[in-house]
Amino acid sequence: MLAVPAAPGLAQQPISAIDWLDQRQGLPGRTDPVALPDVPQPPVAEPPVASAIVTPEVTTRPLDAPEVGAVGLLPRSVTGLPPTLWQGSAAGTLARRLKELDVAQLPAMQSLLYTLLLAEAEPPADPSGTLPFLLARVDALTTLGAVDPALALIDRAGPTSSPDLFSRWFDLSLLAGQEDAACTAMQDSPTIAPSMAALSFCRARQGDWPLAELTFANAAALGVMPQAEESLLRLYLDPDLAEETPPLPPPARMTPLAFRLSEAIGTPVPATGLPLAYAMSDLRGLSGWRAEIEAAERLARTGALAENRLIGIYTDREPAASGGLWDRVEAIQQMDRALAEKDAKTVDEILPAAWSAIREAGLELPFSRLWASDLTALPLTGAAAEAAFDLAMLSPDYETHAARLPATTPRRKFLAATARGTPGDVPAPDALSAAIARGFAGETLPPVIRLDLGQNKLGEAILSAMALYISGAGGETKDIVPALATFRATGLEDTARRAALQLLILERQR
Repeated sequence: MLAVPAAPGLAQQPISAIDWLDQRQGLPGRTDPVALPDVPQPPVAEPPVASAIVTPEVTTRPLDAPEVGAVGLLPRSVTGLPPTLWQGSAAGTLARRLKELDVAQLPAMQSLLYTLLLAEAEPPADPSGTLPFLLARVDALTTLGAVDPALALIDRAGPTSSPDLFSRWFDLSLLAGQEDAACTAMQDSPTIAPSMAALSFCRARQGDWPLAELTFANAAALGVMPQAEESLLRLYLDPDLAEETPPLPPPARMTPLAFRLSEAIGTPVPATGLPLAYAMSDLRGLSGWRAEIEAAERLARTGALAENRLIGIYTDREPAASGGLWDRVEAIQQMDRALAEKDAKTVDEILPAAWSAIREAGLELPFSRLWASDLTALPLTGAAAEAAFDLAMLSPDYETHAARLPATTPRRKFLAATARGTPGDVPAPDALSAAIARGFAGETLPPVIRLDLGQNKLGEAILSAMALYISGAGGETKDIVPALATFRATGLEDTARRAALQLLILERQR
């Protein structure tokens, strides 16, 4: 029965989906196969004999034809999720649930969402479910700033298989600075162009300036281009005019094409304040080191940037200023050097300030993965030891560290017990801890989630648990209990433990 969680086993050694895509080594999966609950089914009211013969409509496709909605980047052997993850749900319902799910500042939910979005699984079985659900997955990745995985997902599906898919491919390619492939496809099949402005831009990118200018002139005459794109494209196609024209104000409604055109004519628009996907453009080394650091931090907070790339950007050069961001960069560089030299005395002195700066920036998870193992090998004291313990509990090896590090306070004891999956073994120091203990104690699942599981809606049930966890992190402590219970009941033991530890340590939304 799903209402009774499986006995806790060893926590896995997870890394983020983005890390897995970079390293091709693995991803947190599920610990146990899903066993559906015995949910009573309503009686079927139907006559014993059919009154007419109905011939079903049969559709065919080649056996080797790819199923667009089933594409993913994470194989089932990695995620542990069944191929029927989404099949029992309606595509429209899933798209709405994904759009409503706000996982900002909640790393365990971000990691789980990446796994769901990138998993290889069959699409919803309803007739309209194939393409709309894939588009919803791409849009959710874009919201997180995960431009490269979104592009890879579209590439697997075939970017020219749908105008809506191609439009997203073109926009994301612009933000990644990789628009040449999309422009080539547009040159070969102009009718797939998402707009006349896009077609004119691509024809210019491909070197056909006369045709680009003709396309622009026709579109301008018809009035089919947004005013901002028309103004920018006019300057892009006429460099002499661009030199004589004062810088234009940023478009009131920014689009990837307007963003790219502004950059191309020498008046780039800062990505700060724009949707997260725009931050990817600042990682190309064209906007200066500060902009690159700020973009890396924004993307790392949502798990869209691997921690090794983040530390590489932080340590790229010596800060030439002080205050604010530069103090954080200096603290991180000092810590990185001290850990490389295994200098326990220096680490003991500077870790509290570095940890404070990292927490202020909301980057605890990336640095827990970078530093926890090295920190736990050093003889630290006082505030440095406390910071190292928290970093260890946030790291992928939380259970191993919990077995090695001394738990000398009630808080440490509860964190260590949670890392083992048995928070009920020690007294709960506060109401939040008590709720977490109940979530691990075999609580009965909410009826709605039980019903979803009984109707082959595993993915939808997991999304419901995520929504409950988000509510719990926002202050509705009672919702933490069914959220954690559902994660454990569906085999997501590692997610449950990391989610609980992060609630105890990060204090993001409460």
